[in-house]
Amino acid sequence: MTEAQATPQTGKRVLLAKPRGYCAGVDRAVQTVEEALKLYGAPIYVRKQIVHNKHVVQTLEAQGAIFVEENEEVPEGATVIFSAHGVAPEVYEQARERSLKAIDATCPLVTKVHQEAKRFAAEDYDILLIGHEGHEEVVGTAGEAPAHIQLVDGPDGVSKITVRDPEKVVWLSQTTLSVDETLETVARLKQRLPLLQSPPSDDICYATSNRQHVVKEIAPECDVVIVVGSRNSSNSVRLVEVALDAGARAGHLIDFAQEIDDAWLADARTVGVSSGASVPDELVQDVLAHLAARGFADVEEITTANERLTFSLPQELKRDMKAAAARG
Repeated sequence: MTEAQATPQTGKRVLLAKPRGYCAGVDRAVQTVEEALKLYGAPIYVRKQIVHNKHVVQTLEAQGAIFVEENEEVPEGATVIFSAHGVAPEVYEQARERSLKAIDATCPLVTKVHQEAKRFAAEDYDILLIGHEGHEEVVGTAGEAPAHIQLVDGPDGVSKITVRDPEKVVWLSQTTLSVDETLETVARLKQRLPLLQSPPSDDICYATSNRQHVVKEIAPECDVVIVVGSRNSSNSVRLVEVALDAGARAGHLIDFAQEIDDAWLADARTVGVSSGASVPDELVQDVLAHLAARGFADVEEITTANERLTFSLPQELKRDMKAAAARG
């Protein structure tokens, strides 16, 4: 769509990114908490935020979920759900010691990285885990094989690594990173370690890649890109960075429409809108309504991929749901 085709009355338009919002892993994790509340009744305890989104957490709290930082905060014998970001083996052990009924809502794509870490550690590889220090997903993956894993926090972290055998080194990554920055990190690692091996399949999840790709497409035409997502959401933060790197004049991360500053829109003709993988679409619709009220009523959805992947609920929850249904 060209500038001349924009809404005649205002010349203002919105480029709406698709895919955006919920990915299959987030959808599964949120459903896990909702179904557990229906099946077992409130309260249901959740270790860490089930997904990194303020609105989702508040909504589930209102339904009876109690979010805690560690298993010690969960009463003995109660039900606890582990978040979509994955946990280290010691967290399962702590749950067993407290007789907790644990339901694992880890995204299957994160579980894949855990399995890779265990396999390469068993084969005595040094594992270079590309990710952000302190992020829950990184803590969980590193906990699978702490003696074998070193964290590489972006391209600047490459100079700090040491390996035992440069012929037995593999890189893995957090699933929610910037695709471009990760490729840059890997390229730098390969300069130092030419025999560095790659994971059997890409660790950065399809949803993260897809959301970044469409934002790259729209960013060069945008005066400002607004990304709906929380500040502790790695993939949402990356979307703003990707937008700016791809040519957007400005980029902002917001949780809710009311956080939009009218000054951002003062000289704008084209506004890009996207959302992180843990954001329900109702929040995006609120942003579109907010923009429409300020003259940005012309919305063009730009689609670069169609996502159809779904994940089934955790086995332990499905088993109990089936038993409850059989009892009638």
